[in-house]
Amino acid sequence: MENYSIKKPDCIKKKKRVGTGPSAGGGKTCGRGMNGQMSRSGSKRRAWFEGGQMPLQRRVPKRGFNNVFKKDFYIVNISDLEAFGAAEVTPSLLAEKGLIGKSCKSVKILGNGDLTKAIKVSADAFSQSAVEKIKNAGGEAIVINKK
Repeated sequence: MENYSIKKPDCIKKKKRVGTGPSAGGGKTCGRGMNGQMSRSGSKRRAWFEGGQMPLQRRVPKRGFNNVFKKDFYIVNISDLEAFGAAEVTPSLLAEKGLIGKSCKSVKILGNGDLTKAIKVSADAFSQSAVEKIKNAGGEAIVINKK
C-alpha cells in the first residue's frame, strides 16, 4: 500500500467554498439569496428569534411563583426508622437501603409514628415532635450542618 493509494473516508467532506465565481456554484450571492436581512453583511440572529412570530417564551402561559430559596428535603418518618432496625442512622445509610434518593437533597426526620428502641439519628433537620420521640426512647438526634 502506498501513500497515494490511501483514500479519505466518505464521512470527511470538503467545506463549501463560497465566493469563488459562477462555475463553482457558490458565486455572486454565495447561497444567501437575493434580498433580506440575512443577505446583508454582518447579519446575525439570536438563537430563539422567530422572525416576527410571537416567541415561544412569550406564548407559554406563566402561573404561580417559584421560590429560588426553597430548601428541598427527603422526608423520613419515625415509623420508617423503627422498621429500619439499626442502632445508628445516617443519610448515607438511608440512601444505601433505598429510603431516600442519592441526590444532594437534605434529609428531614418527621415525627409520624412511634419509636420503641434507642436510635442515634443524624440528619439535616428534625421536626420538634421527632426530636421529642427520639429522646423519649433514649436515643439522640444529631443535626448535620451541610454547606
